Amino acid sequence: MKIYTGRGDEGMTDLRDMSRVSKTSPRIEAYGTVDEANALVGTVRPTGYDDVDEYLERVQNHLHIVQADFANPEPDEDDPVVREEHTEQLEDWIDAADEELDPLESFVLPTGSEAGAALHHARTVVRRAERRAVDLAGTDPVNAEAIAYLNRLSDALFTFARLVNKRDGVCEDRPSY
Repeated sequence: MKIYTGRGDEGMTDLRDMSRVSKTSPRIEAYGTVDEANALVGTVRPTGYDDVDEYLERVQNHLHIVQADFANPEPDEDDPVVREEHTEQLEDWIDAADEELDPLESFVLPTGSEAGAALHHARTVVRRAERRAVDLAGTDPVNAEAIAYLNRLSDALFTFARLVNKRDGVCEDRPSY
């Protein structure tokens, strides 16, 4: 299989249903930003912590489902779509990580160890992906669970960043106002 086709040279691309859209369409912006977030999550692994690495590997697979979901304006019954169980899985991981963390009492600066700072960076890109998805939902049908997943994923990545920073012995800096 060739990696290049030339089909996108005029600024158009295919959706999953093979319809052609501009590469600047809100749908492409949404799943392209999810792809960017997925690549950032990939730069964090391995963190040195098996549980976090397992979470992140699963997240990367979930993000592929989000991309497929956004790339398919009218999914069939057997097409990959984000389901409530994906979001619930994130909530379980957040709860497990929170048990190890001190309660959050204020905002924290997005910094820390190499892995912690990278997780904060990935979180911000997930937030942008969520904004792109909300924008898309304003004009086209979108699986609302995929948007909920992105919202919860940003919470999970924030929590994982805090967890990795704590395990690495890095104190959380708080903003001064």
